[in-house]
Amino acid sequence: MAAEGAPLRIAMISYYLPSGSKIGVGYQAHELANALVANGHHVDMFSACLPVDGALYGHREIKLSGSLQTFRFARALRRVDFVSYDVIHAHGDDYWLWRRRVPTHVRTMHGTGFEEALRIPGFKEKLRMLLLGLTEVLASLVADATVAVSPQTRRWMPWVRRVIPNGVDTGRFRPDPARRAGAPTVLFVGTWGNRKRGSSLAQVFQRDVLPALPDARLEMVCRDAPDDPGPGITVLGELTDAELVEAYQRAWVFCLPSEYEGFGIPYAEAMACGVPVVATPNVGARYVTDEGRAGVLSDLDSLGGALLRMLTEDDERARLAEVSRERSQTFALSSVVAAYEAVYRRER
Repeated sequence: MAAEGAPLRIAMISYYLPSGSKIGVGYQAHELANALVANGHHVDMFSACLPVDGALYGHREIKLSGSLQTFRFARALRRVDFVSYDVIHAHGDDYWLWRRRVPTHVRTMHGTGFEEALRIPGFKEKLRMLLLGLTEVLASLVADATVAVSPQTRRWMPWVRRVIPNGVDTGRFRPDPARRAGAPTVLFVGTWGNRKRGSSLAQVFQRDVLPALPDARLEMVCRDAPDDPGPGITVLGELTDAELVEAYQRAWVFCLPSEYEGFGIPYAEAMACGVPVVATPNVGARYVTDEGRAGVLSDLDSLGGALLRMLTEDDERARLAEVSRERSQTFALSSVVAAYEAVYRRER
């Protein structure tokens, strides 16, 4: 067991990692693990995904086969010997770890399956999300400390008291006026289909924005968009970390009209780069933009008008960029890491 104030040995659990998935939880687990190592701790990541290029932490691959792999992943974790660690920090799938295995077991709730079940189409998918929601409730009882990434996530688990937001490296994600595009540019980061609604944004952009601003562009960081999404739209595909920062810095406005986000890391990344956010009023967008005080919240039907106003009203865009930048400091990765370090030691 580590002495008070000494570096900790941390077993971090995340089924997802950037090497194998576009799910935001994996990116956050990766960033947090790297930052903890930079602070002097030893971190090993237990994941079903392959190692991530540039990772500072150790990697322990949990190999799986068959269907329902997230559930198989949770069962496989029960067979892992964690006795050499001071902390387990799980970003999901720890609900089988009910017997104390380390001095401190922390669970982060990045959202809730119950909330997603309300919106996802298809009976089987709704059932899967309901099952995930039940495992999240169990996990909150198994862990020594449970953390929600936004206050609204606590709606389904009101006994969870701690809120620690997801973190953004504000040293990398920062404004650079020299990179700003010459033409009005909207940036989207997400998926073309499902709850991120990239296809809906493309339709809104072409219907409402292009006729008024023929030189406007919509850049989409998106893996599943069609090869030819239509006029004014550029699909950037998958970007490196540095290329993603540059995409934010080029943009005039960021838009992610998602049906549901437990947090929404791209909102915070855009705001850290001084880019105003236009979003639908999902749980994550409401929290990150401080209920619209540091962004624009708009229903999908009026999204085009909101985008046009942000692209054409220079003074309002500049004002909101400044407010967004200030709000983003709430989500600075350094502060998030310090908050988790306090939880690790408080629960020992």
